[in-house]
Amino acid sequence: MEKKYDVTALGELLIDFTQSGISEQGNPLLEANPGGAVCNVLSMLTKLDKKTAFIGKVGNDGFGHQLEKAIKEQGIETKGLKFDDQIHTTLAIVTKTETGDRDFSFYRNPGADISLTEEEVDEDIIKNSRMFHFGSLSLTDEPVRSATKKALRLAKENNLLISFDPNLREPLWGNLDEAHKQIEYGLKQCDILKISDNEIIWFTGKDDFDEGVKYLREHYPQIKLLCLSMGSDGSRAYYKDFKVEHHAFLHDGPIETTGCGDTFCGSIINTVLEKGIDNLDEESLKEMLRFANGAASLVAIKKGALRVMPEKHKVLRFINKGIK
Repeated sequence: MEKKYDVTALGELLIDFTQSGISEQGNPLLEANPGGAVCNVLSMLTKLDKKTAFIGKVGNDGFGHQLEKAIKEQGIETKGLKFDDQIHTTLAIVTKTETGDRDFSFYRNPGADISLTEEEVDEDIIKNSRMFHFGSLSLTDEPVRSATKKALRLAKENNLLISFDPNLREPLWGNLDEAHKQIEYGLKQCDILKISDNEIIWFTGKDDFDEGVKYLREHYPQIKLLCLSMGSDGSRAYYKDFKVEHHAFLHDGPIETTGCGDTFCGSIINTVLEKGIDNLDEESLKEMLRFANGAASLVAIKKGALRVMPEKHKVLRFINKGIK
C-alpha cells in the first residue's frame, strides 16, 4: 500500500536567534530564524520532492505561529503540530566562538517542545509514513520523552524505517550520564544513524573513527547504514562491508554551520528512500555522500537553516563545479 508521507519526524521546532550585524549603538542584532533539527531535515527532504510531516509542539504565541507558517511554506504537513496555551515556544541563541564553533543558549525550562504528550501524538500520520526520524532533544525531558517512545513503538509496529541523529546539545541535559543513557536508547531503535565526529568520540570514548564505528556496529547491530559527518574533513558511510569517504566542499569566506548536519542527514535519508536500504553499493554510497556534502556546503553560506535548504538542481550545479 502506498503511504501518504515519505518521512514523519517528531521533535523540536524552535526559534534560532542568530547574529545579523551590529546596531548603531554597538549591540548585536539577532535574527529570529525558524529552526529545530528534525524540521530542518524535513525541509531538506521537501526540496528533494519528498512528502513530509511533523509531530511536535510550540507555544500559542507569536513565535509559535511564525513557526507554523514557516514549515507550511516549506511544504511540511502540520497536522501533527500542537499549540500550548501555558508554555512559550522554545528559543535558542546561537553565537560564534573565537574558534568559529557555535555556542547554544536555550530558553527551554520549560519550553513548549518538551510539553508534547503521548496523547497528542498523531498515530495516523505515523501509520501513513515510510520512515520515522527523530533526535535526542525529544528525549531530554518528560512528557516528550514518552511521546517519542510511543511514536517509535508505532513506527516499529507499522514497519517504518527509523533514522536517528543524536544531535547532542550538552546544555539541555541535567548531566551527560543521562544524555548517554537516552542516546543509547535511540541507537537501539534505528536502522539509519547519522552521527558527527565529536559525538562518536564522546559516546564511544574512541578517538579513531573506525574504532568508534566498530564499537557502535558491535553494540547496535540492527543499524544498517551509519553516516559520519566530519565537518571540513568530509564524511564517511559505513554499510555492510563498505566504508566510503568523500571530501567536503569548502568555502574561502565566512560560514555559518547551523543546519549543515541536518541538510546532510536529509540528503542521506533521501538516498535511502529512492534506492532502498538493502541494495546500496559502493558507487551509490559515494554519490550519496557527494550530494549530501555539497548540499551542506551550500547551507553553510546562508543564515538560518529551515528556510534556506537548496533544491536538487542547485546542489548538482554546485558540486559539478568541482569545488573542494
